[in-house]
Amino acid sequence: MEDATAKTFPLKALVIAPQPFFSPRGTPFSVYYRTLITAELGVQVDLLTYGQGQDVDIPGVRLIRIPGFKFLGPVKVGPSGLKLFLDVILVFWALGLLLRHRYDFVQVHEEAVFFSTYLKKIFGFKLVYDMHSSLPQQLTNFQFTNSRWLIGLFKKMEETSLKKAEAVITICPDLKDYVNRIISNPRKHFLIENSIFEEIRLGPDRSTAGDPGAGEELKPIPEGRAAVVYAGTLESYQGIDLLIEAFALVVREERRAYLVIVGGTAEQVARYRTLTGERGIENDSLFTGRVSQKMAKAYTGLAQVLVSPRNRGTNTPLKVYEHLQSGIPLVATEIYSHTQVLTPEVAFLAKPEPLPFAQAILAALRDDQPCREKTARARELYAAQYARPVYKDKIRQVLEYLRSCAA
Repeated sequence: MEDATAKTFPLKALVIAPQPFFSPRGTPFSVYYRTLITAELGVQVDLLTYGQGQDVDIPGVRLIRIPGFKFLGPVKVGPSGLKLFLDVILVFWALGLLLRHRYDFVQVHEEAVFFSTYLKKIFGFKLVYDMHSSLPQQLTNFQFTNSRWLIGLFKKMEETSLKKAEAVITICPDLKDYVNRIISNPRKHFLIENSIFEEIRLGPDRSTAGDPGAGEELKPIPEGRAAVVYAGTLESYQGIDLLIEAFALVVREERRAYLVIVGGTAEQVARYRTLTGERGIENDSLFTGRVSQKMAKAYTGLAQVLVSPRNRGTNTPLKVYEHLQSGIPLVATEIYSHTQVLTPEVAFLAKPEPLPFAQAILAALRDDQPCREKTARARELYAAQYARPVYKDKIRQVLEYLRSCAA
């Protein structure tokens, strides 16, 4: 398949990412890998993003930032008034770039599609909507608003954007099905899972000494303990409460088990650490707080079992693909967010309840022949459907399609 991706595309693109880029979150990871592979395929990229975040070093990519406005505080996950303000600034920066440069296409992430749909009418560029989630659903999932009028407005704008875009990229089967119910031309729709995870190439460090990555040290796992590792954000939908409740049941039967939770803000860590104390497992658990990608990989490499306890949502977590490839047993909740990718043949799946999830962790800890067969099949699945050559070929197909479209 690599031979098929050898063809390059001497095109120029503007990528608009309304995110603190780079930061260790789902969408910035996706933006990074999309842009990395697009540039590898010969496209010259201008990447327009927020002022907050760490610089990255990708050959063929020029990183352009709006002002940071750091005095307004950090940009949190999900919709917010601060994001709305920054998006207004982003519009003016995009206008300036479009007036000065001729782009073969503009690739937009998340809510940037709304204003880009109108800019497309003025500048006539080809629009690629890289859709990570349904934006009307985000308004309710993150408890931003319950206004039917506002949610309905977002839904109408989203449907219009999907129809007007020359190409649409989605990240999971659920989102693919949603989009196919709206657009009339399925040929312009490409499913590209967030399935590669090589180390981020950071540029000159723009972080302060107190930020994740500065002076990090790997905290040791107590000798003789078997690490059960979660790595990711600690937002409520990630199911950390469920994980802690389940793990309290696990250690009653398997004293070797040791819970490691990688990620989270100081406030989130404090809340969940209190919960481990209430469940009597504070000496059987470790919280690292936010760490760099490199350090997160180091912790997952120490795992005897990896877990994804997400309790709601339909988008597949990025970490699932890395877990498939790892050769380490994976325990995940049996919700559509996971089951659109995972099956009992490749992972331990359990209802999102403490007892079934605990039983699944205990089964994975046995590391017996059935367990090893699961992990072997998981690696085979990853190589066949999600590995880098497959991912790169999917990006190539998008570029081929754009080149075939009339401007």
